[in-house]
Amino acid sequence: MTKISILGCGWLGLPLAKALLGNGFSVNGSTTTVEKISGLKNSGINPFLINVTLSAVEGALDSKSISGTIDSFLQKSTTLIIDIPPKLRGNAKGLSPDASGALEKTFVKKIAILIPFIEKSSVKNVLFISSTSVYNDAEPFVTEETIPKPDTEGGKQLLETEQLLQSNEHFKTTVLRFGGLIGEDRQPVKFLSGRENLDNPDAPINLIHQKDCIGIILKIIENNSWNETFNAVAPSHPSRSVYYTQKAIDLNLALPNFNHSKPSIGKTILSKKIETVLGYTFTKPNL
Repeated sequence: MTKISILGCGWLGLPLAKALLGNGFSVNGSTTTVEKISGLKNSGINPFLINVTLSAVEGALDSKSISGTIDSFLQKSTTLIIDIPPKLRGNAKGLSPDASGALEKTFVKKIAILIPFIEKSSVKNVLFISSTSVYNDAEPFVTEETIPKPDTEGGKQLLETEQLLQSNEHFKTTVLRFGGLIGEDRQPVKFLSGRENLDNPDAPINLIHQKDCIGIILKIIENNSWNETFNAVAPSHPSRSVYYTQKAIDLNLALPNFNHSKPSIGKTILSKKIETVLGYTFTKPNL
């Protein structure tokens, strides 16, 4: 039975692991929370408590470590899926300004810590879950051929991590750049409901449903589509004001109010490569 390791069994990683189990794979899944271990085990996932940490003393990064049995987590796996968000600011809690500033730039370093363990393991393929935040709004339409020029710290670190993994010759890496994630329990309009003067009313949305996220990942594994980069966004791109106003009506929420006095800024992410190269058909194209 082919084994896959998922680093990060959270909102996406856990249902993905269950889908992989349903497709005949054996799954190792990691979490940073002790309380989630039993839930993983009860789902048929081999659970591992894995945490990558960087500590700061007197304002400087001085040590690095992985807590947990990372070698066992990767053992006999052919594929590693890395699905951990940067969470940059959370790393800096309670530290001095200097130390905080250093730790806010640690995501690339954390992934770099993992690489020697991947190199010596049985892993041949890595799937890195990235984000369309690696693109800025300078161009109205974005494909995988568009040169990423991130303008946020998170986007910059994701792009650097992509390059770090894809340049490694010990394994093949496919990068999957998701747009905004939505699902049955996650709808951004809940955070926008009733708010006033929201920017960019005419900017297009770039969202993707959890079911399609999982379907695309399964298709990448099925097709052995490695050493690739894919944008993954649903093909429907209504404006922010149209989409979120309708969603608020559907959910019986207070309508968001958009500021139309300023020009809207926003890009349209195109995911045609998902359909042409993978042969994938979106199950939630209209969100």
